[in-house]
Amino acid sequence: MHHRPPPPSTTKISTPFIILATTIFSLLLILSFSFTSSPPPPHPHPSLFPNHQPHRLLFHHNPTNPNDQNTLLPTPPSIAYLISGSTKDTARIIRLLFAVYHPRNQYLLHLDRKASQYERDNLAIYVQSVPLFKAAQNVDFIGKADFVYPIGASALSATLHGASILLKVSAHWDWFINLNAADYPLVTQDDLLHILSYMPKDLNFVNHTSYIGRRESRKLKPIVVDPGLYLAEEDEVFYATQKRELPDAYKLFSGSSSAILSRKFIEFCILGTDNLPRTLLMYLANSPSSASVYFPTILCNSRKFNRTTINHNMQYASFNSRQEARPLNSDDFNDLVMSGAAFASPFEANDLILDQIDHELLHHKHNKPVPGGWCLGDNETEKCTHWGDAEVLRPGPGSKRLEKSFVQIFTNDTFRSSRCVYE
Repeated sequence: MHHRPPPPSTTKISTPFIILATTIFSLLLILSFSFTSSPPPPHPHPSLFPNHQPHRLLFHHNPTNPNDQNTLLPTPPSIAYLISGSTKDTARIIRLLFAVYHPRNQYLLHLDRKASQYERDNLAIYVQSVPLFKAAQNVDFIGKADFVYPIGASALSATLHGASILLKVSAHWDWFINLNAADYPLVTQDDLLHILSYMPKDLNFVNHTSYIGRRESRKLKPIVVDPGLYLAEEDEVFYATQKRELPDAYKLFSGSSSAILSRKFIEFCILGTDNLPRTLLMYLANSPSSASVYFPTILCNSRKFNRTTINHNMQYASFNSRQEARPLNSDDFNDLVMSGAAFASPFEANDLILDQIDHELLHHKHNKPVPGGWCLGDNETEKCTHWGDAEVLRPGPGSKRLEKSFVQIFTNDTFRSSRCVYE
């Protein structure tokens, strides 16, 4: 038996129908894409940023010339904060975030991989529930966490990772500050922004010295292997049996891992064409003290930046006989105030001195933002529930302490001679 082909008329009818249906479907698909677009990115709340005006103050009003403050004061700067912590540090990070918060600034939070994903999720959920943070659109998280070991290069790697994200997130900040959960401010952000508004934006505040004695050599010559750079699970840092000589292609400088660094310098380290930042990073990959050496060494070996370096990181610390920073407590409060520093470290979690700083220096509750010129609330305890212009600053006594400290630094006879000195 032979099968006959379908009648020609059937083929002639079905083919145009298929073509027509396909064409109509494609047209509808194109039209649907044409009229369906993703929502525009959210913008900060207009009450916080109504316009970009010069720096305005809420004190020292001059009745004979009411406009003199607006015409003479520089625009307030913006600071990018990287706030880092580990497991069980969620509450400390939140407290520190409130203590250093200002709508003009940018914030990046990092809980390292020693913390559980549950802790990271809880931190994100809490921060996203705060109306102020949502309105200002200036608090972000590092989703893919890094391991951070106190010895080795993983801490430096995490800092550079955070700085690179902050460069991408915002093009408007002027200085980068890396804080740990054990750090805490001694002045309000209005105090700090007010004083920094008078500073050249290329200045870098970092402790540094080129002196390398026996103690320093023990931190620089050993070779270590940091598992945070290559292992997915937590492991121990181990030391190699051999040691290496110090480099002679550049001079090593050591200092503090905490610093106030200019945006231009951060861009130089991460995006610049000079190879020194990458060369030094490779050398320090197996060094025990990478974080305290990297930034001072680049600053002082670069002609572009070695004259922008101030030998003070604006952070107070007290050291024991082994030159290790000891935890601060209430007995240190007067020294903290008299130091004129912007920050201090380290503090133990929930130590009573933190409550004292909140009450006497920052004038806020630990779970509320520090009141500034942008806070318009009538209630003393809820001042920052109503928002005004973030360009308006209300400096307090902390700005006077900072001003005095900077005057002492800049008028010191050894100010110029102490910058990037080869000892």
